[in-house]
Amino acid sequence: MTDCGCDKAKAELEEYLHRELSDADFRDISEHLSHCEDCSTEHLVGLTLIQKVRSACSETAPVELRELVLTRIRALQAQ
Repeated sequence: MTDCGCDKAKAELEEYLHRELSDADFRDISEHLSHCEDCSTEHLVGLTLIQKVRSACSETAPVELRELVLTRIRALQAQ
């Protein structure tokens, strides 16, 4: 394995987080993250952001808000 370097790790961090890289690129970036504090900090920020967004997206909107949005959508569709 070769250390891919900070530029590559940071440029491909989003794809890395979503496991959208080839196995070789994934291994290279994993290796780099294990030795680079700066990049591993950015990786942690990315993971935290993904977890927060997933959590926020799993909440159900209040009934009143849903009714208001649906009423507005129907009004726009009727125009």
